Amino acid sequence: MEETISLKEIFETLRKRLSLILILTFTTAAIAAFLSYFIMTPIYQVSTQILVNRNQVGQNFTTNEVQTNIQLIDTYTGIITSSRILEPAIDELNLDLSVNQLKSKISVQSNRNQIMNINVQDPDPEQAVRIANKVAEVFQKEIPNLMNVDNVNILAEAKLTENMGPVKPKPILNIAIALVVGLMAGVGLAFLFEYLDTTIKTEQDIEKYLEIPVLGVINTIDGNFGQAKSSRGRSSRGRK
Repeated sequence: MEETISLKEIFETLRKRLSLILILTFTTAAIAAFLSYFIMTPIYQVSTQILVNRNQVGQNFTTNEVQTNIQLIDTYTGIITSSRILEPAIDELNLDLSVNQLKSKISVQSNRNQIMNINVQDPDPEQAVRIANKVAEVFQKEIPNLMNVDNVNILAEAKLTENMGPVKPKPILNIAIALVVGLMAGVGLAFLFEYLDTTIKTEQDIEKYLEIPVLGVINTIDGNFGQAKSSRGRSSRGRK
C-alpha cells in the first residue's frame, strides 16, 4: 500500500522540529556574518578604459575599419594578460608577484564595441590603481610592435576615490545565502529525523504503522497520587 503524506503531517513535522530549523538557520547566518566581516579580506576593484581606434586625426573611418578594430579586441584581450605585457608592468612597479599571480588579479571586459575595460582587483586599492594604469600604459606602448598598428588610446585612467568600497566580500548577500541554505538544511534534517524516528508515541501511530485498530487507551496515572493519599491517611490515624 502506497503511503501518502498530507499537508497536516508536513506542518506537524515542521512544528515539532522548529527549534532545530531555527538553530541551524541562524547558526549558518552567524557564521557567514563572522566570516564576511572579520575573516575575509576586502577586495577592491578599479578599471582603466581603453579605446580601440586609429590615432590619426581628421581621417574618415569606413565601416570595415571599425569592424576590424572590433574584431581585434578579442586578440587584444589575450595580449593584455600575456607575459609580454605583464612582465614589464611587474618590473616597472617593482611588484613581488609572478606573471600568473598578476594575471589572476586582472580581467578584461568589452561590450563588443571599441571600448575595453581593464579591471584589477587587489586588497590594496592604491596598488590596484597603479597596476591598472601601468598595464594599460605598457599595452599601448607595446601594441605597435606586436600588431604593427597604432589604434590604442587610454580613454580613462583608474583613480582612487574617497568612498571606494570593496567589491567582495558582500556581507549582506552572504548572510542572505546562508539563511536560505541553513533553512533548507534545517528542513531537510527535520524530515530526515522524522523518517528515522520509528518509535510509537500515540494511538494514531499504532493504527498507522501496525495497521490494527485501537480498542482502548489507558491514561497515565501519576505515581505520587497514591503516595500522597497514604500519607494523609497515616496522619489522620496518628491524630486519633
